[in-house]
Amino acid sequence: MATPKRKTSHARTAQRKAHWLGALRASKTSSCPHCGEAVQSHHACPACGYYRGRKVVTVKDEEAAS
Repeated sequence: MATPKRKTSHARTAQRKAHWLGALRASKTSSCPHCGEAVQSHHACPACGYYRGRKVVTVKDEEAAS
């Protein structure tokens, strides 16, 4: 089995890990086209309850108003 000839430096290890650790922690958000709030990708808007142009979730504020 092959063995490394030199120790892998901390900087090189950190650069390698940064590629997938950064993507793992970054939350993908966009703005809701209906109300403008920040929304996670592929999730219904927590403020208005819309997803892909349709009302899919009733929000608590709207339930109390009705």
